[in-house]
Amino acid sequence: MGTAKVVKKKKDMTSREFLSRLTKQPRVDPVFLVAALLLLVIGLAMLFSAGYAKALSEEGNSYHYISKQLIFAVVGLIAMGIVSYIPFHLYKLPIFYGSFYAFSLVLLLLVYVLPSKDVQKRWIYLGGFQFQPSEFAKLAVIFALAVYLSKTVEYAKKPGENPWKAAGKYFGYGLAVPMLIFGVCSALVLFETHLSGGILIFGVGIIMVLARGNVKWRYLILIGLIFLAVFAVVAMNVPYMRERIDVFLNPDADGQDSGYQIKQSLYAIGSGGIFGVGYGQSRQKYLHLPEPQNDFIFSIVSEELGFVGVVFILILFAILIWRGISIAMNASDRFASLVALGIISRIALQVIFNLAVISKLIPVTGISLPFFSYGGTALAVLLVEIGIVLQISRYSYVKSE
Repeated sequence: MGTAKVVKKKKDMTSREFLSRLTKQPRVDPVFLVAALLLLVIGLAMLFSAGYAKALSEEGNSYHYISKQLIFAVVGLIAMGIVSYIPFHLYKLPIFYGSFYAFSLVLLLLVYVLPSKDVQKRWIYLGGFQFQPSEFAKLAVIFALAVYLSKTVEYAKKPGENPWKAAGKYFGYGLAVPMLIFGVCSALVLFETHLSGGILIFGVGIIMVLARGNVKWRYLILIGLIFLAVFAVVAMNVPYMRERIDVFLNPDADGQDSGYQIKQSLYAIGSGGIFGVGYGQSRQKYLHLPEPQNDFIFSIVSEELGFVGVVFILILFAILIWRGISIAMNASDRFASLVALGIISRIALQVIFNLAVISKLIPVTGISLPFFSYGGTALAVLLVEIGIVLQISRYSYVKSE
């Protein structure tokens, strides 16, 4: 008689075992983490210095901006710590990235429906709380695009395949679909008169498509030329865009009105010298420079900390971006690599555009500086993104000493 085979029932994992396994993950990249935390601390310190005069004048409380920003910083840091332990593979699930992308589209559309105090229609107001839907859209596009680009097949021409069919297949699946994913969000943000946000989403999308490989440059050049032509036509016919271009070309033509902001920014930068006038000693923030706590905060940083302080901060940004790219290049799979690259490229483009605006290298576009500019939604989402990159770094092949 044969003996009955005893099958052991698999024991379910207890919540304690699950938490133990979750917390015993490899360590995060320390260089990336330290650079991010240093930028956060310096950014909060500079926000208080740059914004207290305006806060006192308009809100009657010099701590108005920094107190709100600190709340979002604490919430963001907690979220960053939690996200750094959540396996990034969960973001590939359709229920996550699909729902997140759809949710972001709904928020972008609600801007046109809900009552708003903002003439430019960039914010959603719910009671005493306000936020920019475009901040969520940026991250949603990165997830959705990373999922698509990591799963698509190669589009190289097969032997004997009709060249027109091969070109159509490549253009359709390799360019048209990904451009639809980020183009819809980019267009909705642009229609909110949020020029910088729309360009930022479009730029991140192009970088991720390029990173995917198998890019036929003739198609990208054609798309780029079409985009520039359309943008030029729109910019010359939309009043606020046309005004910004005119101010960029000749800020002295209306130096007391539309050209006033960029002129005051250049005064602040030029006043800093080598070592700056000292922390808290800026003169331009005393109601001379509009929005010193927001898009033009780095002008105040330049005035107070000078060339030396600016270089130190730029080195921190460079380290953060360099380390982020290293994490992306050495990630454990293509999806994680594309997500990390999308997040880092978004940060890099935003830093470059902001610095170009305040130094009058490009027209004013209303783009904030990561870690520094006032904006709770932006800071909280940024710290969540940092947490995602930290999670990816746990399984990256980058070796940090």
